[in-house]
Amino acid sequence: MSGDEELLRILEKITSRIVEKKKEEYTGEVELSVLSIDSPHGIYVYDKGKDKWVLIKKENGPFKPEKDGFHIIYFDNAKCPACRIYDLTWYPYVKLFGSTLENTYFYIVYCDWFAQECNSEAARKSFKYYNIHASPTTLLLYVENGEVKDQEKIEGAKTLDKLASIIDEFIKRNKKKQ
Repeated sequence: MSGDEELLRILEKITSRIVEKKKEEYTGEVELSVLSIDSPHGIYVYDKGKDKWVLIKKENGPFKPEKDGFHIIYFDNAKCPACRIYDLTWYPYVKLFGSTLENTYFYIVYCDWFAQECNSEAARKSFKYYNIHASPTTLLLYVENGEVKDQEKIEGAKTLDKLASIIDEFIKRNKKKQ
């Protein structure tokens, strides 16, 4: 066996051990401060009390809000450079304003690359269900009596003040209807 073949065999062993270790880390409940490239694919909700993103759904059908209120959903792809830029807005916005908005829930639908590269059936189906073909995309939903009454899709990375303005206007518009 040549030196290159031996090195390749050693690297393959190390890589498989790292991958197995990552799988072990995510066997229980997943709670993260921010998602990273090695985070499990799926649907996360922001838990205001824990200040963490909690994996709530990996399998079955697409995400559909069950509670009345405002549902702000970030469709995020691990392989998306624009998403990494948008993260610099999204996470601070949710941390600063997320816990202050009543009846408002924040989610991340997370895959490697849309429905094409996704290890979560629920996330894959959510990209398709909401017709998401650009990333990052933020989907705003207003749900009343279990039914989506209004929705707005925002494509592309936004600044903190622009995201705050868009969400604020969406909430105000729908509160007027109540």
